[in-house]
Amino acid sequence: MLGAVETRSVSPVFVGRAEELGTLHDALARSREGEPQALLIAGEAGVGKTRLVEEFAAAARRRGAVVALGGCVEIGADGLPFAPFSTALRALRRELPGELAAAAAGQEEELARLLPELGESGTGRHDEDGMARLFELTARLLERIAAGHTVVVALEDLHWADASTRHLLAYLFRTLRTGRLVVLATYRSDDIHRRHPLRPLLAELDRLRTVRRLELARFSREEVCRQVAGILAHEPAPDQIDAIFERSDGNAFFVEELAVAGHEGCRTGLTDSLRDLLLVRVEGMPEPAQQVARIVAEGGSTVEYRLLAAVARLAEDDLIEALRAAVNASILAPAPGGDGYRFRHSLVREAVSDDLLPGERSRLNRRYAEALESDPTLVPADQRAARLASYWYHAHDPAKALPAVLDASVEARHRHAYAEQLRLLERAMELWDTAPDAVRRTLRPVDYAEVYPPCGCDPATPLRHLDLLAEAAVAGRLCGERERALKITKRALRLLDDEDDPLRSAWFWIQRSRLVQGLARGDGWKEIATAQELVRGLPPSEVHAEVLATAAHWSMLHEPGPEALTAAERAVEYARMVGADDIESNARLTLGGLMVDAGQIEAGLTHMYEVRDEVVARSLASIVGRSHVNLPSVLEGVGRSEESVGILREGLRLTGAMGLRDAEAWIWSNLAESLISLGRWDEAVEAAGNAQRRGQTAGPHGSGANSLAFLALARGHVPEAARHLAEGRAAYGPHDPMPQHDLPVSCLTIAVAVAEGRLPDARAELARTLESGFPPGTQRYAWPLLLEAATAEADARALPAARDGRAEALDGIFRTVKRLTTNAPVWLAHERWVRAELQRAEGLSTPDTWSEVVTAFEPLERPYDLARVRYRLAESLLTGGGEDERDRATELLRLAHAVARHLAARPLAESVTALAQRARLPLAPVSEPALTPADPAEALGLTSRERDVLRLVAVGHTNRRIAEELFISPKTASVHVSNILAKLGVSGRGEAAAVAHRLGLFPAESLIPRPAG
Repeated sequence: MLGAVETRSVSPVFVGRAEELGTLHDALARSREGEPQALLIAGEAGVGKTRLVEEFAAAARRRGAVVALGGCVEIGADGLPFAPFSTALRALRRELPGELAAAAAGQEEELARLLPELGESGTGRHDEDGMARLFELTARLLERIAAGHTVVVALEDLHWADASTRHLLAYLFRTLRTGRLVVLATYRSDDIHRRHPLRPLLAELDRLRTVRRLELARFSREEVCRQVAGILAHEPAPDQIDAIFERSDGNAFFVEELAVAGHEGCRTGLTDSLRDLLLVRVEGMPEPAQQVARIVAEGGSTVEYRLLAAVARLAEDDLIEALRAAVNASILAPAPGGDGYRFRHSLVREAVSDDLLPGERSRLNRRYAEALESDPTLVPADQRAARLASYWYHAHDPAKALPAVLDASVEARHRHAYAEQLRLLERAMELWDTAPDAVRRTLRPVDYAEVYPPCGCDPATPLRHLDLLAEAAVAGRLCGERERALKITKRALRLLDDEDDPLRSAWFWIQRSRLVQGLARGDGWKEIATAQELVRGLPPSEVHAEVLATAAHWSMLHEPGPEALTAAERAVEYARMVGADDIESNARLTLGGLMVDAGQIEAGLTHMYEVRDEVVARSLASIVGRSHVNLPSVLEGVGRSEESVGILREGLRLTGAMGLRDAEAWIWSNLAESLISLGRWDEAVEAAGNAQRRGQTAGPHGSGANSLAFLALARGHVPEAARHLAEGRAAYGPHDPMPQHDLPVSCLTIAVAVAEGRLPDARAELARTLESGFPPGTQRYAWPLLLEAATAEADARALPAARDGRAEALDGIFRTVKRLTTNAPVWLAHERWVRAELQRAEGLSTPDTWSEVVTAFEPLERPYDLARVRYRLAESLLTGGGEDERDRATELLRLAHAVARHLAARPLAESVTALAQRARLPLAPVSEPALTPADPAEALGLTSRERDVLRLVAVGHTNRRIAEELFISPKTASVHVSNILAKLGVSGRGEAAAVAHRLGLFPAESLIPRPAG
């Protein structure tokens, strides 16, 4: 035995770190207010990160918090997928079993990928949403548990973390918004070299204002003195402190080692290497203890007792005695949970492991692998495959390693740990040529990559290298390593150049299409077209159905039309023939949308409703999300906004429960559009904001920005609208143009340009859009764009500067209107509206024309549009109707004004108010406060009518034109002008206009005929 002091190599006194501990306590206090806290603790190896976490955890427990610790597990050079989260969740389950069960209720199958104790994890086809769904459900789980308890989740040794753990931690740091929760992680800052995989995550987290980083510095001489005094239980001599401080350079762990070594009279403090110091302490133990330490060093971060016993091959009493010696020497320590052993500090483990001879290392790994193969219960079930694969690989036995690595890749895929699956598959490809042919011939497809054809479609055909490439391509795509996946597909297609295998070639081309789009290198159509040519004329198969479904979906988004409809019909047919239910459901959704675009509205909607009901009943998460995005979008596209909102609300409930965050974001963006149509604009602003906050991809962010731009413009906030428009355009990018993205952006571009007085720019955007054309099925985007352009031309009719280019713009709009489809009442109403604006642009507008437009909009539940056309009808009545039409015009303006006030649509409200004032029509009781501010012209003594006249004088109108605008006689206009000149003290109309401009009596935009909203 080593004596009492050896059990005190860790100082019982917690030294220093007052500021850092204060930051952690502050985070705990903030979390108690329901504000989640995220912290990173960095420091070199041995500086005291673990000790700080232990002190904080103890203090948090004393304050009633539940603490869950998890460490990143290293086996050789490999990390276990999600290991720290699995450990932390097990700790929460032990502390709060009922609360965790309630928080996980309904999602046990998915969460079992992290915590197998919850039950069997789900099976089925993997997709891009799988990992994101698991991450979202994990965040929800923690938030729900932390709703009733203060919870601290501490993850140690992030420098060893696997990619999936890093991705999940980043997701939590980005998305946790509620709950009494503290999430902290530690890592070695001295290990983070330029190419370390943790470096990109740290850079990402540095950009998050919600994440605080603590950098632990080395101890000062005074702190070293206090630490040594705690270890030795007496005040050390000053020269001893000087020597230890100089030798350790303030590293807390080396201070401990030097203090113990000095107390024992060991002279290793004088050696050239502190690593030698650590090894000499190990070598000071009895030989059996040294042997056990070497075994534990190679077994991983923690080694279970039964596994250690099987590998050590010592008598149980001898093993226990050796372990006792190692624990008393503070080399090993019981692992948390008491089921195994680990090194007290990883620096010691690394020193021991580095000192192993090459043959010794591979021999130990072989013994670990043989023991685990003989008795798989020696390690937890969720670690078994990965550890066995790692042991055999580091034993340098390709015959054993290749099958084990493939089994581990399947397990990683099953847990949505796609980055680890990719790493394992790349390792399998590395082992492929060195494994004996006899072993390779025994391998069978253990996991199919989506609809990739099984080896030769014959179960007796062995696994091929090409099949590994297929698995790796999918794994790379699903984990976000698209560049690596693209290289893998290129290798596969080069191999297939020498083979007559069109199905596999087509499958890899479809993968390339997805990767090219994901990498923003193109729209992916060239790759899809190549796949279509490869399967043309082949009998039905899952690959064939997938190619057709992919082509139909691409065409629906990019070039909808008859060919897309045919491809969708064939995809549904082929999928049914081969029993590919998921492909069939997706193809039917596409088919339904294309049928609606083609005018078969009820038949198409029936398809989509049926799919929606089927996938909800089967809990097919990814298609549940898509059905609740596409169906409401199609309903909105035919003007059935209220029906759309009902499905969208249900979609929010389902996607929220299933953790489909990106689908939820799309639903929020579609909800914003429908709420705008229904005149629920404040709700629409909230929905659009949620789309941008929840979205993980560019689409929902861009769509939300478009909705916010429209609302800002309709409310008169032009700079804000321009900013949102720029956000939307940037979100979509130029690499993959789609009508559903490009046309709304073009429409808003025209509207913002008009609002900013840039009519030539608006015309240029219109010309560019008309030249590109409107594909079939895009009328929902085309009609608002044409309306915006036609209204701008009508409003600018009297401006001399607008004459050049006007005829071309009107002609382009008119020719397009004649060709565009009106397959629903809402677009028939828009057609009449656009034609009415074209007539107004030619000075031919009549009350009958606008009355038809109003009649078309009245049953559509689109209050803003209805208010705008009522305003135009009132304007037409006052211009071309008699005195008997004034009452009707008054009522129309009152209705339009009420809607404008309710929606805070300031431009429309101002237009209505101005028209009513010019026509001397009352809009509301005198006591009602005015929406617009008082005109500064009143300070000059100008009456309301004189103010109106002066505004038109400033524009340059003649008395006759003023009379037409204000519905008065030219003689009366002349009297008003004379009075204005007298009140301003000027001699002519030019001087009056100059005074008005100099004093800023009228905003610049008020001097341009204003659109109706």
